[in-house]
Amino acid sequence: MQTFVETNRIEGKKTSSKDRIQHYQEIYETFTRGRTSQQAERCIQCGDPFCSATGCPLANNIPQWLKAVAENDLTTAFALSNETSPFPEILGRVCPQNRLCEGDCSLNDGWGAITIGAIETAITELAFERGLTLPFPGVTRGRKVAVIGSGPAGMSAAHFLLRAGIGVDMYERASRPGGLLTYGIPGFKLDKQVVQRRFALLEQAGLRLHLQTEVGRDISMKELQRSCDAVFVGIGATRGRRLGLPGEDHQQVLMALDFLTAVQGKLFGEELDSRHDVSGRQVLVIGGGDTAMDCLRTSIREGAASVTCAYRRDEANMPGSTKEYVNAREEGARFLFHESPTELLFHDNGALRGVRFVRTELGEPGADGRRQVQEIAGSEHEIAADVVILSLGFDMENQVMLGDSGLKTSRWGTVLADEHGVTSGASVYAGGDCVRGADLVVTAALDGRRAALRIMADLL
Repeated sequence: MQTFVETNRIEGKKTSSKDRIQHYQEIYETFTRGRTSQQAERCIQCGDPFCSATGCPLANNIPQWLKAVAENDLTTAFALSNETSPFPEILGRVCPQNRLCEGDCSLNDGWGAITIGAIETAITELAFERGLTLPFPGVTRGRKVAVIGSGPAGMSAAHFLLRAGIGVDMYERASRPGGLLTYGIPGFKLDKQVVQRRFALLEQAGLRLHLQTEVGRDISMKELQRSCDAVFVGIGATRGRRLGLPGEDHQQVLMALDFLTAVQGKLFGEELDSRHDVSGRQVLVIGGGDTAMDCLRTSIREGAASVTCAYRRDEANMPGSTKEYVNAREEGARFLFHESPTELLFHDNGALRGVRFVRTELGEPGADGRRQVQEIAGSEHEIAADVVILSLGFDMENQVMLGDSGLKTSRWGTVLADEHGVTSGASVYAGGDCVRGADLVVTAALDGRRAALRIMADLL
């Protein structure tokens, strides 16, 4: 260990931008066994490891599995990695490590943080290649929990419940499981076979998966409460926020998740409706988070004539991952900072022709600690666009299920739950974006784990 002086930080080899924009395959190669151990050996084994204690929402045993893999003990590294995390090979791919574990690494200041995300991914991938398996006991407890939603929170809850021998019936309204992981995160970041492999493992462990089944329409919450010992709600927050400008319901103004879902559906063999076909068009994405980067990079792969991102703050204040911003730039996306939209512009025939913006500057910090956006008088100008994609964050949909269940909700429509996921409903628990509002995959995984542990305590 502690070879950081002799060994530099190395990230996973990345496909060239020229080649990768031709397909939706993952752009990073998984570390080899040797590279995984070599990079893990850089860890200095801090006495108080911030990567785990403050950087990782799941408080993963990062130093411990780094030490194990550095010593070529893949079995122990695999067991430790999967003990606290429901899908480490997924989180290793999609977490914004620069803001979490790697951002809190002691070597981040000068030496280069340990490549925790790439190592996390590699440990499980290498273990599966070797044939290592997870310790699911089968359904042995005589208890059953209904999980509503198959996204990260639902997957996490199901994983830990099944690890405890509790049966799980999962209800998903889409035709494929995975929620955001399947439809909202493009394949160049997360191969869909990786997600499906996790569901195959869960089904082998006893998961009963009910696809194209919407709770509140095809089956009621009351039925689930009667037939199951507990219910976990993990339906996410999928309704995109709008600008509040006239004309934003126009067919050439798209919501980010709708666009990403439609394109992913096409990749699954479904027909792409003309509204979401951006080939040959000037695409303008408004927003600066990771979903905006996904829309930019997807539009490039879909053959857009030009792809531009407009964001009202500067590069340093973008809320998404630095890695995804860099990848989008490499692939040909153009970025315009300090731009705030004021009006959607249309041709006489009704077709979209662009957006009017006003330039901005950053003022004093507000209550949230971020510097406030101020418009610059007289700076109005137009940016041409055939298609506008809004990536401004997400809110809760109006769910019939929630109204029927009697669950208490906030004024934003999120489910009210305590730190263990306990809601106002009898034996009903909740977690993920439907409780927090739109957040990270890893925090949804945390909520699923917390709720599962509380359900275990209440049932067993």
